[in-house]
Amino acid sequence: MRFSVIVPSYNSRLTIASCLEALLSQSVPLSEYEIIVVDDGSTDGTEEVVRRYGVIYLSQPHRGPAAARNLGVAQAAGEIVLFTDADCIPATDWIEKMSLPFEDDEIVGAKGVYRTRQRELIARFVQLEYEDKYEKMRRNRFIDFVDTYSAGYRRDVLLANDGFDTGFPEASVEDQEFSFRLAERGYKMVFQPQAIVYHHHASDLQSYVRKKFRIGYWKVRLHARHPQKIVSDSHTPQVLKIQVGLVPVLAATLLFSIGGILPWSVFGSALAAFGLTALPFCVRVTARDWVVGVVSPFLLLVRAGALAAGLAAGAISRAWLTSSKALNRPAKRGLDIVGSITGLILLAPLMALIACLIKLDSPGPVFFVQERVGEGGRLFKMYKFRSMVVGAEAMAGEMRNLSHLPPPLLKIRDDPRVTRVGRWLRRFSLDELPQLFNVLKGEMSLVGPRPEEIHVVQKYKNRHRKRLSVKPGITGPMQINGRGDLSLDERVELELAYIEERSFWTDISILFKTVPVVLLGKGAY
Repeated sequence: MRFSVIVPSYNSRLTIASCLEALLSQSVPLSEYEIIVVDDGSTDGTEEVVRRYGVIYLSQPHRGPAAARNLGVAQAAGEIVLFTDADCIPATDWIEKMSLPFEDDEIVGAKGVYRTRQRELIARFVQLEYEDKYEKMRRNRFIDFVDTYSAGYRRDVLLANDGFDTGFPEASVEDQEFSFRLAERGYKMVFQPQAIVYHHHASDLQSYVRKKFRIGYWKVRLHARHPQKIVSDSHTPQVLKIQVGLVPVLAATLLFSIGGILPWSVFGSALAAFGLTALPFCVRVTARDWVVGVVSPFLLLVRAGALAAGLAAGAISRAWLTSSKALNRPAKRGLDIVGSITGLILLAPLMALIACLIKLDSPGPVFFVQERVGEGGRLFKMYKFRSMVVGAEAMAGEMRNLSHLPPPLLKIRDDPRVTRVGRWLRRFSLDELPQLFNVLKGEMSLVGPRPEEIHVVQKYKNRHRKRLSVKPGITGPMQINGRGDLSLDERVELELAYIEERSFWTDISILFKTVPVVLLGKGAY
């Protein structure tokens, strides 16, 4: 069995038949895939309809689509798991097109697209809104945003990464959360615009506003878990965030203008600013559907208002603005900036002395620059003072039998490639000082998992990849718990525990504990 198609279903008696008929009429032979419908506690006779089509039927008490998908994945026989929704009608070549990205072993997930045959004005606007976002996704080689109306994942990756988060109790953003989680761990996902499902979009203004409000509400929880995605993801246009931010400005200036506190020209200026942000979208839409183009400025304002209201409601209900986890990332970055600048200033004389000693001790450059794997699997150039002879990397293969740790790690207590000055630098971890520049650039943090070499990451198991969800650090749990004496699994367990429990004060504690460990030099090679 190559594919398992999972369809979560809740009170979908009126739509599930069209979905199943489309899935049973695919261009891929039926012998290559199975269809699993997971009934999420329907009370409208959905089961009776599904049973007529001879597909696999599973049921659970009403727990939400995340739990339904997870149940389907647990029972699936296919290597690749595909997802669509009960109100979607996949094109006849949908499975075929969804399968293409997985011919590349590096790809673990893929996202398809919505289309609609509706002619209602709001539905046409919604479709053009999606297509505008798809244009952004086309510009990315890899994506971090996959929603499950048209999606696929490798089953082993789904299982190894704990599946969809059931903390989102209704259809909202639980699918986005899973793709964000994978992207942070360095997995590769792609956009597949040829994989099409047809959908019945919101066709009236009330339904549209309700949906956007709900998305905004649950985005609060999503961004509390993945605060870096507030800045950017591969799906959300940056201009949309500006428009949402302008909504409270528009509301405040309107209120103050009505009350006579501000002149109406201030509100007019705020409204004009919103109009400028909407202009590019309106021009693109008008070229495709002039009627939608005429009303799109109003609908964009409605969209921004509904999202802003949902975000405000979500933030208030969860006290997100005062959450220590939500504030942890900016606090951590502040510590990194202050700490790296202070360190570079105070340690400048010592670093200059080290540079002179390296040049006097052996031929070659002062700095050793190597590509390492950072947050989200992104590569960056890590700086160190050179502690080995020139060409040491090329000699690594010869050193394998001298390592006291099993592959893929290479740690040698009396490594013959290390120079005299290099041995002293490593003893007290002074070779790491140039990484303060990496911290200042935002590629590393003062505290975090150590940045790993590419060949080691290529041998990662799925659980190891969780350590790629945060920035690597100059110091971290490994440095205060054994350093070079630890195996890969021991290092990963320490670092995963740190990732789960990390906070600003945890970082401060690790920084203080690092000082005596460095001075004693235990585990430093």
